[in-house]
This record gives sequence, structure tokens and C-alpha cells, in this order.
Amino acid sequence: MKSVSLTARISLLFAVAASLVLLAAGYILTQGVETHFEEEDRFELSGKLELIQNLFKHASSSDELDHLSQQLDDALVGHHGLAVVVTDATGNIWFATSGADFPRTLLQDCQARPPECTYGTLHQWKQDGVSHRGMAVSINAGSGKPYTVAVAQDIKHHEIFMDKFRSVLGFAIALAALAMASLGWIVTRWGLLPLRQVTDTVAGISADRLGARLPAAGLPTELMPLAAAFNAMLARLDDSFRRLSEFSSDIAHELRTPISNLMTQTQVALSSARGNDEYKEVLYSSLEEYERMAQMVGDMLYLAQTDNGLLKPGLEPVNLVNETQGLFDYFEAWAEERGVSLTLTGSATVPGDRLMLRRAFSNLISNAIRHTPHGQTVRVSLAAHGDKAIVTVENPGSDIPAEHLPRLFDRFYRIDPSRQRKGDGAGLGLAIVKSIIDAHGGSITVMSADQSTRFQLTLPALAE
Repeated sequence: MKSVSLTARISLLFAVAASLVLLAAGYILTQGVETHFEEEDRFELSGKLELIQNLFKHASSSDELDHLSQQLDDALVGHHGLAVVVTDATGNIWFATSGADFPRTLLQDCQARPPECTYGTLHQWKQDGVSHRGMAVSINAGSGKPYTVAVAQDIKHHEIFMDKFRSVLGFAIALAALAMASLGWIVTRWGLLPLRQVTDTVAGISADRLGARLPAAGLPTELMPLAAAFNAMLARLDDSFRRLSEFSSDIAHELRTPISNLMTQTQVALSSARGNDEYKEVLYSSLEEYERMAQMVGDMLYLAQTDNGLLKPGLEPVNLVNETQGLFDYFEAWAEERGVSLTLTGSATVPGDRLMLRRAFSNLISNAIRHTPHGQTVRVSLAAHGDKAIVTVENPGSDIPAEHLPRLFDRFYRIDPSRQRKGDGAGLGLAIVKSIIDAHGGSITVMSADQSTRFQLTLPALAE
């Protein structure tokens, strides 16, 4: 089914609404005109009845009644379309004008209820295709004789006027509805101009033009939230594409170094004949490079598995005191070599995968030892607050600039890209930590100020 444009929909609705309003106004106006004509006829007929009634009141003798017919003819001269009939008490017609063809029920009802027929009620009927309005009343002559008088007015001219009025009104309503639809289309097109501008801007956005943004100034109030949300989405996409590009570049850079070392060592070894010890030295050196690449590939595969939800942590109780103390024992020799001491305070137990959590804690502690000055202390604190366990790993050292803190957990991210880290890994340690904590339903934050850097982990806790 073909979709209808928004402009067409609004224009159609605008025309329908306008038509309904105009039809309602036309109906009210038509009823008002018809009521006006009815009241006009009522006033005209009442005047004629009052005239006839006055003539009968002044006719107190037989001679005067005989002359009354002539007086009625004279009084009705020039009143085209007006019909009058007068009947006596027996129902016989005493006086009638030409065309005085009244419904029998109109006269009979009035004759049957003379006291109630003092004030005429307006009736309408159609005779031989012609509509009439009439009234009938009971009167008494001056001599006391009762009579019934009925007057009627031909209202064909009213009907002709109303037919023309309805035709003109209907045509005007149709023309007004068409004009409203056209005006609605123009107004809607003009009103939707900012939306078309937004559409044109969006159509021009591509992978290499993610820096474009929708203009916030000048937009209607209804489109401002849309523009803000779309610009925020573009910013996220731009950041994701940039990180993906940097990630690819970092992978190539990290793999190029060991591969170059292997090629150089192999070329040197093949350049001339060497002894067994020299070949062993070359092989040992190559083995280090292979181990470095294997570690990098293993870390990347681990992150890919956690990103896709392939690594599901277990829910066994993990005593963080025992795991942290075990890592202290493992790093003890290296810490002593660097002149760094390790301290642990507090306790907490969490549900999770012991090996995954041990790996996350190992990365944080080794990172803290690596950046702690000689003679300083790495502090690890554990605490349980309700259903949350708080783990803090803090080490003294140079402050990390604030602009780098949000990206410390990005893969291959380096605060100083020009610095070559010999033996420090490929920059995936903190990314692995975050993925493990996220997999356990926790969160991790970092703060660096006053010559101290603190990593804080929040995990679901088990009651001690």
C-alpha cells in the first residue's frame, strides 16, 4: 500500500475539519433563515386574521354581514397568494377566495374546539405541488354568530429562495473546503520546511561525514528534541568509528613490532653461519616475541567473547580476601624488586567466577605496582554495603589528566601514544577488567587527583 505524505494527510484533515465546521455553520444558518420566513408568515397571517376578526366584530346586523363579503374582497386586493375561507357554525362555506383549498382537518378541528381555537396555530401543507402555510381561528360576529376563519399563504417563493440558498451555500462550502485544502497544503509545506532541511542534512551524512550536525538554532520547538537526540547519536557513532579506526591502527602497530623483530632476527641469523649457542639465543628471542603476540591474540579473543556474551561467569561464592592475598603472594617478589609494598584492608564475598575475578584483580594490582614510585604503597580495600561490595585499588603516582580518564578502559588506549611500552602488554588489561566487571553485573570507575590514582569496583555482594 502506497503511503500518503504527511503534507497530504494534514491538508486532507484540515479540509475535512473545515468542511465539518462550515456544514455545521451552514445548517445553523439555513435553520435560521427558515425560522425567519416562518415567523414572517406567521406575522402576515396573524395580521390578516386580526383584520378579518375586526370586520366581523363590527357586523352586528344581517345587512352588515351581507356587505362583509365585499369588504373582505376589497381588503384582500393585491395580496397575491393569499387565500381566505370562512365557514359558519354548520360548516358551510360562508366566504372563500379563489384557490382557498384548505385541508378539511384544519377547519374541522377548529370547529370542534372553538374555545381552544382562539389563537391560530401555524400549519403547513402541500397542495398540487404547491406548499402553503395557514392558520384557523374561531371568531364571533357582532351579532354573536360563531364563524371559523382560515387564512393561508402560498410559500412557493420561500421554497425557491431556500433551494437557491442551499445550492449557493453548498457550492460555497465545497469551494471553501477546496480553498482550505489548498491553503492547508501551502501552510503545511511551509511549516514542514525545517523538517525537509533536517532530512537533507541527514541524507548527506555518511561514514566519512559523521562530523556533520543538525542545526539546533532556528528549528521549531517540536524538532529540537529530535535534533538533539540525533546529534547525540551522531556523536556516539563518530566516537565509535574513530575508536574502531584507532583500534585497527593499534592492532597493526602492536603486531608490526614483534613481526619486525622476528624478521630482523631471522635475517641476521641467516646472514652468516653461526654456532649452536647463537642460534639458540635467536630462537629464545623469537619465542619471546611469539609469546607476546600469543598473549595479545588471546586477550583480543577474550574481549571478543565477553562482548558477544560467550563467557558466562559462574555464581560460586568468591572470598575476595583470599583471592587478593593470593595475588599479593604472587606479585611479592616483583613488588619488592620495585620497592613497593602491598596492603589489604576489609573483607567481602561476591558471587561470580573466581578465575575471571582473579584475572581482573591481577590486572589492576599489576598496573598499580607498575605506576607506583619506589618506596610507596599500593592499597587494596574491601567493603560490603548492603547488597554491594566495594573494591578499591589505590596507588600513589603522577595524576592522570582528566581528559584521559573516560578512555582508560578503551582497547590499546595510551595516555602517551608515542611511548613504547616494553614488556607492559598491549594496552588491553584495563579493557579486560571492565569487560569482566560488566559480565558480573558490576561497574568500575577511576579517579586521579592529589598524586593518587584510585580504581573503584562495585559488585553484587553475598552476606558474610
